[in-house]
Amino acid sequence: MSNLTWLEPADDDTVAETLDQSFRRRFGVAPDGVWAAPGRVNLIGEHTDYNGGFALPLALPHRTYAAVRVRGDGVLRIASAQQPSSWQGRVEEVGPGRPEGWPAYVAGVVWALGDRLPDGLGLDVLVDGHVPLGAGLSSSAALSCSVGVAVRDLVRGLAGLSDADLAAACVRAENEVAGAATGGMDQTVSLRAVDEHLLLIDAREHSVLPVAWTLPGHEVLVVDTRAHHSLADGQYAARRHACESAATALGVGSLRELDPGRLEDADVRRALADVPDGMARVRHVVTENGRVLDLVGALQEQDAVLVGSLMTGSHESLRDDYEVSCRELDVAVTAALGAGALGARMTGGGFGGSAIALVDREDVELVAGAVAEAFADEGLTEPHFLEAAPSRPAGRLGPRPTG
Repeated sequence: MSNLTWLEPADDDTVAETLDQSFRRRFGVAPDGVWAAPGRVNLIGEHTDYNGGFALPLALPHRTYAAVRVRGDGVLRIASAQQPSSWQGRVEEVGPGRPEGWPAYVAGVVWALGDRLPDGLGLDVLVDGHVPLGAGLSSSAALSCSVGVAVRDLVRGLAGLSDADLAAACVRAENEVAGAATGGMDQTVSLRAVDEHLLLIDAREHSVLPVAWTLPGHEVLVVDTRAHHSLADGQYAARRHACESAATALGVGSLRELDPGRLEDADVRRALADVPDGMARVRHVVTENGRVLDLVGALQEQDAVLVGSLMTGSHESLRDDYEVSCRELDVAVTAALGAGALGARMTGGGFGGSAIALVDREDVELVAGAVAEAFADEGLTEPHFLEAAPSRPAGRLGPRPTG
Protein backbone atom coordinates (compact mmCIF):
# COMPACT_ATOMS: atom_id res chain seq x y z
CA MET A 1 0.00 0.00 0.00
CA SER A 2 3.06 2.24 -0.08
CA ASN A 3 1.90 3.81 -3.34
CA LEU A 4 -1.07 5.48 -1.64
CA THR A 5 -0.90 9.25 -1.18
CA TRP A 6 -1.29 10.24 2.47
CA LEU A 7 -1.73 13.88 3.46
CA GLU A 8 0.00 14.39 6.79
CA PRO A 9 -0.58 17.48 8.97
CA ALA A 10 2.23 20.02 8.99
CA ASP A 11 4.48 20.51 11.99
CA ASP A 12 3.45 23.75 13.70
CA ASP A 13 6.95 24.80 14.75
CA THR A 14 8.45 24.16 11.32
CA VAL A 15 5.72 26.08 9.53
CA ALA A 16 5.85 28.97 11.98
CA GLU A 17 9.61 29.36 11.52
CA THR A 18 9.45 29.08 7.74
CA LEU A 19 6.50 31.45 7.47
CA ASP A 20 8.20 34.01 9.70
CA GLN A 21 11.25 33.99 7.44
CA SER A 22 9.15 34.16 4.26
CA PHE A 23 7.19 37.09 5.67
CA ARG A 24 10.40 39.01 6.37
CA ARG A 25 11.64 38.42 2.82
CA ARG A 26 8.33 39.41 1.22
CA PHE A 27 7.40 42.43 3.34
CA GLY A 28 10.78 43.53 4.66
CA VAL A 29 9.70 43.44 8.30
CA ALA A 30 8.95 40.82 10.95
CA PRO A 31 5.36 39.65 11.51
CA ASP A 32 3.71 40.28 14.85
CA GLY A 33 3.17 36.53 15.11
CA VAL A 34 1.91 33.40 13.41
CA TRP A 35 -1.57 31.98 13.94
CA ALA A 36 -3.23 28.78 12.76
CA ALA A 37 -6.79 27.50 12.39
CA PRO A 38 -7.90 23.95 11.63
CA GLY A 39 -9.97 22.57 8.83
CA ARG A 40 -12.79 20.31 9.85
CA VAL A 41 -14.47 17.08 8.97
CA ASN A 42 -18.08 16.50 9.90
CA LEU A 43 -18.73 13.06 11.32
CA ILE A 44 -22.48 13.47 10.80
CA GLY A 45 -25.09 16.21 10.49
CA GLU A 46 -24.87 17.53 6.94
CA HIS A 47 -26.89 20.48 5.61
CA THR A 48 -28.50 20.85 9.02
CA ASP A 49 -26.70 23.96 10.27
CA TYR A 50 -28.71 26.41 8.17
CA ASN A 51 -31.89 24.57 9.18
CA GLY A 52 -31.48 25.16 12.91
CA GLY A 53 -30.35 21.59 13.44
CA PHE A 54 -27.51 19.52 14.86
CA ALA A 55 -24.06 18.68 13.54
CA LEU A 56 -21.12 16.74 14.98
CA PRO A 57 -17.86 17.96 13.43
CA LEU A 58 -14.29 17.69 14.63
CA ALA A 59 -11.27 19.90 14.02
CA LEU A 60 -8.59 18.36 11.85
CA PRO A 61 -4.89 18.42 12.72
CA HIS A 62 -4.46 19.92 9.23
CA ARG A 63 -4.35 23.71 9.56
CA THR A 64 -4.00 26.98 7.69
CA TYR A 65 -1.32 29.30 9.01
CA ALA A 66 -1.17 33.10 8.85
CA ALA A 67 1.74 35.38 9.64
CA VAL A 68 0.25 38.80 10.35
CA ARG A 69 1.52 42.31 11.06
CA VAL A 70 -0.63 45.30 11.94
CA ARG A 71 -0.22 48.47 9.89
CA GLY A 72 -1.42 51.99 10.71
CA ASP A 73 -2.08 53.29 7.20
CA GLY A 74 -5.25 51.40 6.18
CA VAL A 75 -3.39 49.30 3.61
CA LEU A 76 -3.98 45.55 3.22
CA ARG A 77 -1.22 43.41 1.68
CA ILE A 78 -2.23 39.77 1.30
CA ALA A 79 -0.06 36.96 -0.05
CA SER A 80 0.04 33.16 0.04
CA ALA A 81 2.79 30.55 0.07
CA GLN A 82 0.65 28.51 -2.36
CA GLN A 83 -0.49 31.20 -4.79
CA PRO A 84 1.65 33.25 -7.18
CA SER A 85 -0.88 36.07 -7.10
CA SER A 86 -1.17 38.54 -4.23
CA TRP A 87 -3.49 41.44 -3.49
CA GLN A 88 -2.93 44.93 -2.19
CA GLY A 89 -5.55 47.57 -1.52
CA ARG A 90 -7.07 49.72 1.14
CA VAL A 91 -9.53 48.60 3.79
CA GLU A 92 -12.20 50.98 2.46
CA GLU A 93 -12.01 49.26 -0.95
CA VAL A 94 -13.17 45.92 0.49
CA GLY A 95 -16.81 44.95 0.13
CA PRO A 96 -19.12 42.43 -1.53
CA GLY A 97 -17.21 40.94 -4.45
CA ARG A 98 -14.04 42.94 -3.70
CA PRO A 99 -11.41 41.57 -3.78
CA GLU A 100 -12.08 38.48 -5.89
CA GLY A 101 -10.79 34.98 -5.26
CA TRP A 102 -9.01 33.68 -2.20
CA PRO A 103 -7.91 37.13 -0.85
CA ALA A 104 -11.62 37.83 -0.18
CA TYR A 105 -11.54 35.39 2.74
CA VAL A 106 -8.77 37.43 4.37
CA ALA A 107 -9.85 40.97 3.52
CA GLY A 108 -13.47 40.03 4.24
CA VAL A 109 -12.68 39.38 7.90
CA VAL A 110 -11.33 42.92 8.27
CA TRP A 111 -14.44 44.25 6.52
CA ALA A 112 -16.78 42.22 8.76
CA LEU A 113 -15.04 43.49 11.90
CA GLY A 114 -14.97 47.05 10.55
CA ASP A 115 -17.10 48.75 13.21
CA ARG A 116 -14.90 47.30 15.94
CA LEU A 117 -11.56 48.28 14.40
CA PRO A 118 -9.65 51.53 14.87
CA ASP A 119 -9.43 53.99 11.99
CA GLY A 120 -6.41 53.45 9.80
CA LEU A 121 -5.95 49.80 10.69
CA GLY A 122 -4.22 47.80 7.96
CA LEU A 123 -2.55 44.41 7.78
CA ASP A 124 0.25 42.53 6.11
CA VAL A 125 -0.76 38.87 5.82
CA LEU A 126 1.10 35.84 4.49
CA VAL A 127 -0.87 32.58 4.62
CA ASP A 128 0.28 28.99 4.24
CA GLY A 129 -2.51 26.48 3.76
CA HIS A 130 -2.18 22.82 4.78
CA VAL A 131 -5.88 21.94 4.55
CA PRO A 132 -6.53 20.22 1.19
CA LEU A 133 -8.23 22.65 -1.20
CA GLY A 134 -11.54 21.71 -2.77
CA ALA A 135 -11.83 18.65 -0.55
CA GLY A 136 -14.85 19.78 1.45
CA LEU A 137 -12.69 20.02 4.58
CA SER A 138 -13.31 23.72 5.16
CA SER A 139 -10.06 25.19 3.92
CA SER A 140 -11.90 28.49 3.44
CA ALA A 141 -13.03 28.71 7.08
CA ALA A 142 -9.54 27.75 8.22
CA LEU A 143 -8.22 30.68 6.18
CA SER A 144 -10.68 33.25 7.48
CA CYS A 145 -10.44 32.02 11.08
CA SER A 146 -6.63 32.05 11.12
CA VAL A 147 -6.75 35.73 10.22
CA GLY A 148 -9.67 36.37 12.55
CA VAL A 149 -7.87 35.11 15.66
CA ALA A 150 -4.78 37.10 14.67
CA VAL A 151 -6.76 40.33 14.40
CA ARG A 152 -8.47 39.66 17.73
CA ASP A 153 -5.13 39.10 19.44
CA LEU A 154 -3.41 42.09 17.87
CA VAL A 155 -6.03 44.83 17.95
CA ARG A 156 -6.55 46.61 21.24
CA GLY A 157 -10.19 46.48 22.22
CA LEU A 158 -10.96 43.11 20.62
CA ALA A 159 -9.73 40.96 23.50
CA GLY A 160 -13.32 40.54 24.72
CA LEU A 161 -14.67 39.47 21.34
CA SER A 162 -16.24 36.05 21.87
CA ASP A 163 -15.53 33.04 19.69
CA ALA A 164 -19.18 33.10 18.64
CA ASP A 165 -18.97 36.74 17.50
CA LEU A 166 -15.69 36.11 15.70
CA ALA A 167 -17.22 33.09 13.96
CA ALA A 168 -20.14 35.28 12.86
CA ALA A 169 -17.69 37.80 11.38
CA CYS A 170 -15.91 35.05 9.47
CA VAL A 171 -19.25 33.79 8.15
CA ARG A 172 -20.06 37.31 6.92
CA ALA A 173 -16.68 37.46 5.21
CA GLU A 174 -17.44 34.26 3.30
CA ASN A 175 -21.10 35.02 2.58
CA GLU A 176 -20.92 38.69 1.66
CA VAL A 177 -17.39 39.35 0.41
CA ALA A 178 -16.33 35.99 -1.04
CA GLY A 179 -19.87 35.13 -2.15
CA ALA A 180 -19.85 31.62 -0.67
CA ALA A 181 -23.20 30.58 0.81
CA THR A 182 -21.86 28.77 3.87
CA GLY A 183 -23.52 28.18 7.23
CA GLY A 184 -21.77 28.64 10.56
CA MET A 185 -20.65 25.12 11.41
CA ASP A 186 -17.19 25.34 9.84
CA GLN A 187 -16.18 28.56 11.57
CA THR A 188 -17.63 27.38 14.88
CA VAL A 189 -15.57 24.21 15.02
CA SER A 190 -12.43 25.96 13.78
CA LEU A 191 -12.64 28.48 16.62
CA ARG A 192 -14.28 26.45 19.40
CA ALA A 193 -12.93 22.92 18.99
CA VAL A 194 -11.73 20.92 21.99
CA ASP A 195 -8.74 18.62 21.57
CA GLU A 196 -9.68 14.91 21.40
CA HIS A 197 -13.39 15.80 21.22
CA LEU A 198 -16.04 16.35 18.63
CA LEU A 199 -18.41 19.30 18.95
CA LEU A 200 -22.15 18.81 19.09
CA ILE A 201 -23.39 22.03 17.51
CA ASP A 202 -26.95 23.17 18.04
CA ALA A 203 -27.49 25.75 15.32
CA ARG A 204 -30.82 26.95 16.73
CA GLU A 205 -29.52 27.60 20.22
CA HIS A 206 -26.06 28.67 19.01
CA SER A 207 -24.53 26.30 21.54
CA VAL A 208 -21.73 23.76 21.44
CA LEU A 209 -21.13 20.71 23.58
CA PRO A 210 -17.82 18.79 23.50
CA VAL A 211 -18.35 15.08 22.91
CA ALA A 212 -15.45 12.78 23.75
CA TRP A 213 -14.10 10.47 21.06
CA THR A 214 -14.59 7.11 22.76
CA LEU A 215 -13.44 4.73 20.02
CA PRO A 216 -9.63 4.67 20.34
CA GLY A 217 -9.44 1.40 18.44
CA HIS A 218 -10.97 3.04 15.37
CA GLU A 219 -9.90 5.74 12.95
CA VAL A 220 -11.87 8.20 10.86
CA LEU A 221 -10.34 7.71 7.43
CA VAL A 222 -10.83 10.68 5.09
CA VAL A 223 -10.86 10.07 1.35
CA ASP A 224 -10.20 13.21 -0.68
CA THR A 225 -11.83 12.15 -3.93
CA ARG A 226 -10.19 15.10 -5.73
CA ALA A 227 -13.51 15.80 -7.41
CA HIS A 228 -13.37 19.54 -6.90
CA HIS A 229 -15.82 20.87 -4.33
CA SER A 230 -17.08 24.45 -4.39
CA LEU A 231 -19.76 26.19 -2.33
CA ALA A 232 -19.96 29.05 -4.82
CA ASP A 233 -21.39 27.06 -7.73
CA GLY A 234 -25.05 27.56 -6.81
CA GLN A 235 -25.98 24.03 -5.76
CA TYR A 236 -25.53 24.69 -2.04
CA ALA A 237 -27.57 27.88 -2.33
CA ALA A 238 -30.30 26.01 -4.20
CA ARG A 239 -30.63 23.41 -1.43
CA ARG A 240 -30.72 26.12 1.19
CA HIS A 241 -33.44 27.99 -0.69
CA ALA A 242 -35.51 24.80 -0.98
CA CYS A 243 -35.33 24.29 2.78
CA GLU A 244 -36.30 27.88 3.50
CA SER A 245 -39.25 27.58 1.11
CA ALA A 246 -40.30 24.33 2.78
CA ALA A 247 -40.15 25.88 6.25
CA THR A 248 -42.32 28.77 5.05
CA ALA A 249 -44.83 26.36 3.52
CA LEU A 250 -44.97 24.40 6.78
CA GLY A 251 -45.35 27.53 8.89
CA VAL A 252 -42.22 26.89 10.97
CA GLY A 253 -39.21 29.06 11.62
CA SER A 254 -36.82 26.29 10.60
CA LEU A 255 -37.05 22.61 9.72
CA ARG A 256 -35.71 21.81 13.19
CA GLU A 257 -39.22 22.54 14.48
CA LEU A 258 -40.86 19.77 12.45
CA ASP A 259 -41.59 16.70 14.56
CA PRO A 260 -40.08 13.62 12.84
CA GLY A 261 -43.29 11.74 13.51
CA ARG A 262 -45.18 14.13 11.22
CA LEU A 263 -43.12 13.45 8.07
CA GLU A 264 -45.77 11.18 6.60
CA ASP A 265 -48.76 13.25 7.68
CA ALA A 266 -51.12 14.28 4.91
CA ASP A 267 -51.03 17.96 5.88
CA VAL A 268 -47.22 18.00 5.67
CA ARG A 269 -47.30 16.41 2.24
CA ARG A 270 -49.92 18.89 1.06
CA ALA A 271 -47.91 21.83 2.36
CA LEU A 272 -44.81 20.66 0.53
CA ALA A 273 -46.53 19.70 -2.71
CA ASP A 274 -45.71 23.03 -4.36
CA VAL A 275 -42.10 23.15 -3.15
CA PRO A 276 -39.83 21.54 -5.75
CA ASP A 277 -38.23 18.46 -4.16
CA GLY A 278 -39.56 19.75 -0.84
CA MET A 279 -40.55 16.42 0.66
CA ALA A 280 -37.22 14.77 -0.04
CA ARG A 281 -35.19 17.72 1.22
CA VAL A 282 -37.23 17.96 4.42
CA ARG A 283 -37.01 14.22 5.03
CA HIS A 284 -33.21 14.38 4.88
CA VAL A 285 -32.91 17.29 7.31
CA VAL A 286 -35.35 15.88 9.85
CA THR A 287 -33.92 12.35 9.83
CA GLU A 288 -30.35 13.65 9.82
CA ASN A 289 -30.98 15.56 13.03
CA GLY A 290 -32.14 12.32 14.61
CA ARG A 291 -29.06 10.48 13.40
CA VAL A 292 -26.76 13.08 14.97
CA LEU A 293 -28.31 12.66 18.40
CA ASP A 294 -28.36 8.88 18.05
CA LEU A 295 -24.68 8.89 17.14
CA VAL A 296 -23.80 10.97 20.21
CA GLY A 297 -25.55 8.31 22.27
CA ALA A 298 -23.67 5.56 20.44
CA LEU A 299 -20.35 7.24 21.22
CA GLN A 300 -21.30 7.46 24.88
CA GLU A 301 -22.00 3.72 24.77
CA GLN A 302 -18.79 3.09 22.77
CA ASP A 303 -20.91 1.30 20.16
CA ALA A 304 -18.77 1.47 17.02
CA VAL A 305 -21.17 -0.68 15.01
CA LEU A 306 -24.06 1.70 15.60
CA VAL A 307 -21.85 4.74 14.88
CA GLY A 308 -20.94 3.19 11.54
CA SER A 309 -24.52 2.30 10.70
CA LEU A 310 -25.69 5.85 11.34
CA MET A 311 -22.91 7.23 9.15
CA THR A 312 -23.96 5.00 6.27
CA GLY A 313 -27.59 5.94 6.75
CA SER A 314 -26.56 9.58 6.51
CA HIS A 315 -24.85 8.96 3.18
CA GLU A 316 -27.88 7.20 1.76
CA SER A 317 -30.08 10.13 2.76
CA LEU A 318 -27.67 12.69 1.29
CA ARG A 319 -27.44 10.66 -1.91
CA ASP A 320 -31.12 9.90 -2.41
CA ASP A 321 -33.10 12.64 -0.65
CA TYR A 322 -30.75 15.62 -0.70
CA GLU A 323 -29.06 14.65 -3.96
CA VAL A 324 -25.67 16.14 -3.15
CA SER A 325 -23.48 13.10 -3.69
CA CYS A 326 -21.59 12.27 -6.88
CA ARG A 327 -19.99 9.28 -8.58
CA GLU A 328 -16.64 9.65 -6.82
CA LEU A 329 -18.22 9.92 -3.37
CA ASP A 330 -20.45 6.90 -3.98
CA VAL A 331 -17.52 4.82 -5.24
CA ALA A 332 -15.50 5.74 -2.14
CA VAL A 333 -18.32 4.83 0.23
CA THR A 334 -19.15 1.55 -1.50
CA ALA A 335 -15.51 0.46 -1.68
CA ALA A 336 -14.83 1.34 1.97
CA LEU A 337 -17.86 -0.61 3.15
CA GLY A 338 -16.91 -3.54 0.93
CA ALA A 339 -13.45 -3.61 2.49
CA GLY A 340 -14.78 -3.80 6.03
CA ALA A 341 -15.40 -0.24 7.15
CA LEU A 342 -18.07 -0.10 9.84
CA GLY A 343 -19.68 2.89 8.15
CA ALA A 344 -18.98 5.48 5.48
CA ARG A 345 -20.49 8.67 4.14
CA MET A 346 -19.79 11.77 2.13
CA THR A 347 -18.88 14.77 4.24
CA GLY A 348 -19.15 18.48 3.55
CA GLY A 349 -21.45 20.26 1.15
CA GLY A 350 -21.26 17.57 -1.50
CA PHE A 351 -20.91 17.47 -5.30
CA GLY A 352 -17.32 16.36 -4.78
CA GLY A 353 -14.92 16.78 -1.92
CA SER A 354 -14.35 14.03 0.63
CA ALA A 355 -15.85 10.88 2.03
CA ILE A 356 -15.12 9.44 5.46
CA ALA A 357 -15.12 5.90 6.81
CA LEU A 358 -15.06 4.48 10.33
CA VAL A 359 -12.36 1.84 10.23
CA ASP A 360 -10.69 -0.51 12.71
CA ARG A 361 -7.25 0.93 13.34
CA GLU A 362 -5.46 -2.12 11.94
CA ASP A 363 -7.52 -2.00 8.73
CA VAL A 364 -6.83 1.61 7.69
CA GLU A 365 -4.30 0.72 4.97
CA LEU A 366 -6.49 -2.14 3.73
CA VAL A 367 -9.58 0.02 3.35
CA ALA A 368 -7.63 2.89 1.77
CA GLY A 369 -6.09 0.45 -0.69
CA ALA A 370 -9.52 -0.91 -1.63
CA VAL A 371 -10.82 2.61 -2.27
CA ALA A 372 -7.79 3.45 -4.42
CA GLU A 373 -8.25 0.24 -6.40
CA ALA A 374 -11.93 0.99 -6.96
CA PHE A 375 -11.07 4.46 -8.24
CA ALA A 376 -8.54 2.99 -10.65
CA ASP A 377 -11.08 0.44 -11.88
CA GLU A 378 -13.59 3.23 -12.52
CA GLY A 379 -11.03 5.37 -14.34
CA LEU A 380 -11.22 8.10 -11.69
CA THR A 381 -8.47 10.40 -10.48
CA GLU A 382 -6.34 8.82 -7.76
CA PRO A 383 -7.75 9.73 -4.33
CA HIS A 384 -5.70 11.07 -1.45
CA PHE A 385 -6.08 9.99 2.16
CA LEU A 386 -5.72 11.44 5.63
CA GLU A 387 -6.61 10.42 9.16
CA ALA A 388 -8.91 12.69 11.14
CA ALA A 389 -7.87 12.80 14.78
CA PRO A 390 -9.97 15.34 16.75
CA SER A 391 -7.69 18.35 17.21
CA ARG A 392 -7.46 21.75 18.88
CA PRO A 393 -8.94 25.12 17.88
CA ALA A 394 -7.43 28.18 16.23
CA GLY A 395 -4.78 30.13 18.07
CA ARG A 396 -1.40 31.83 18.13
CA LEU A 397 1.80 29.98 17.37
CA GLY A 398 4.35 32.75 17.00
CA PRO A 399 5.88 34.87 19.76
CA ARG A 400 4.04 37.86 21.08
CA PRO A 401 5.27 41.21 19.77
CA THR A 402 7.99 42.81 21.89
CA GLY A 403 7.47 46.43 20.82
